[in-house]
Amino acid sequence: MSRTVAPTAHPPTAGRRSIAVLVVLLVGQFMAVLDASIVNVAVPAIRVDLRTHGAGLQLIVAGYVIAYAVLLVGGARLGERYTQRRMLLVGLAVFTVASLACGLAWNELSLIVFRFAQGVGAAAMVPQVMTMIQRTFTGQARARALGLYAMIVSSGVVVGQVLGGVIVDADVAGSGWRGVFLVNVPLGLVLWAVAVRVLPVTVGRVDRRIDVAGLVTLTLTVLLLVVPLMVGYELGFPRWTVLCLAAGVVAAVVFGAVERSVARRGRDPLFAPAAVRAAGLLPAAVTLLLIMAIFSGWLFACALYLQGDLGFGAVRAGMQFLPMGLAFAVAGLCWQRVPARWHARMIPGALVLDAAALAWLAVLLGGGAGTGPAVWLAFGLFGAGNGLAFSPLMTRALAAVPVTLAADASGILVTAVQLGIVAGIASLGSVFLATAEAVTAAEAVWLVHVAGAGMSLVAAATAASAVRGNGR
Repeated sequence: MSRTVAPTAHPPTAGRRSIAVLVVLLVGQFMAVLDASIVNVAVPAIRVDLRTHGAGLQLIVAGYVIAYAVLLVGGARLGERYTQRRMLLVGLAVFTVASLACGLAWNELSLIVFRFAQGVGAAAMVPQVMTMIQRTFTGQARARALGLYAMIVSSGVVVGQVLGGVIVDADVAGSGWRGVFLVNVPLGLVLWAVAVRVLPVTVGRVDRRIDVAGLVTLTLTVLLLVVPLMVGYELGFPRWTVLCLAAGVVAAVVFGAVERSVARRGRDPLFAPAAVRAAGLLPAAVTLLLIMAIFSGWLFACALYLQGDLGFGAVRAGMQFLPMGLAFAVAGLCWQRVPARWHARMIPGALVLDAAALAWLAVLLGGGAGTGPAVWLAFGLFGAGNGLAFSPLMTRALAAVPVTLAADASGILVTAVQLGIVAGIASLGSVFLATAEAVTAAEAVWLVHVAGAGMSLVAAATAASAVRGNGR
C-alpha cells in the first residue's frame, strides 16, 4: 500500500519566483526534446564517420527515446518518493554527463550505449516537469503553462533541426556531428546551477513502491516490438524477428495482467487504476502516440531524403522544417482563442488537416520538389494541424484528472508520446529505408507520407473518442 508521509503538492509560488520555476522546467523539457531531434540532421555525417548502417542509425536516434519511454513512469514514481526537485536535479546531471560521453563516442556501439544513458537521465528529469507544472500552477495559469509546454515541444524539434545543421556545418575544432551532443554540456551545467537555487523544496513525499514487475514487462514489451522492426529489414526479417514481434504482443498482454494483479494486491502499479479510468485519458494517450509516431517517422525519413537524394546541406535541410515548427508553436499557443464550443471538433478536424497536408507532401516530395512555396505551405499546414491537436488534447485530458493523480496521468500521457516517437522511427523509418534500398528514395518518401496520412485519419477517430469521453 502507498504510505503518505506528507502532501506532495508544492507550496504556492507567485510573481517572479513562479516565472523562474517555469523557465527552469521548460528549459529542462527543451533540452530533452532538442536531443531527440537534433540528431536527425547529423545522421548522414554519423553514417559516414562511424560507418553505421540503417539499423545502427535507427538505434542511435531511437535508443535515447526507448530508454526515455520505458523508464518515464519509474522516474515519475521516484519523483514522488524522493521529491520532484531532487529527481530533476539527478536526471539533469546524468543527462549532461551522458551528453559529454556521446560527444566523445569512438564507434557505433559506444554511441548507442551512451544514447541509452542519455535516455535514462531524461526519464528521471522530464516526468518531474509535467508534475511540477500540474502542482505549481492552477486554472488559467496552468493552461498557459501547458501551452508553453507544447510550444517548447515544437520549438525544440525545430531548433534541433536548424541548430543541428548549423553545428554540423560549422565543424568547430573539427567536432562535426559530435557538437550536437556537446552543446548540451554547458547548457546542462548552467541549468543545474540555476535549478538548485529556484526550484521549490517539496515539503513532503509519498512513499510508493516501484512496480518492478510492471517495469520489467513493459521494457521487455517495448524491446520485443521495436528492435525487430529496426533491424528486421536489413536482415531480411529472419524468423527470430517475427517470433520476437509475436512475443512482444504476448508480453503486452502479460503486462496488462501484471498491472491488474499488482492493483488487486493493494500495491502500486505503474499506472494507477484511477488514472487509467479517468474520462477520455486512454483514447487521448492513443491519439498522442499516433501523432508522435507519424511525426517522428516523417522527420527521420525527410532528414535522410533531403540531405541524401536531394543533396541539401545540413543547414538548408534544417531550415526546411522551420514553417512546420513555427506553425506548430503558434497554433499550440493560440488555440485557446478558438471559441470553447468548437474545441471538441477542432482536435479531430486538425488531424484531418494533417492527413491532407501529408497527402499533398507525398505528391510534392515524391515528385522531387524539395523546396518552394508549395512545400513550405504544406509543411506549415502539417505543423498547424499538430499544434491544434496536441496541446488542446493534452490540456483537456489532464483537466479531467484530480491533482492527486497528476503524476500518474502525466506519466501515461508522456509515456505515450515517447513510445510514439519510438514506434514511428521503427515503423515508418524502416519503411523508408527498406523501400529506398529496394526501389527509389522518391518512392520511399511517397510511401511514408501516404502511410502517415492514413495514420492521421485513424488518430482523428481516436481523438473524437477522447473528446467525447471527457465531455468538456
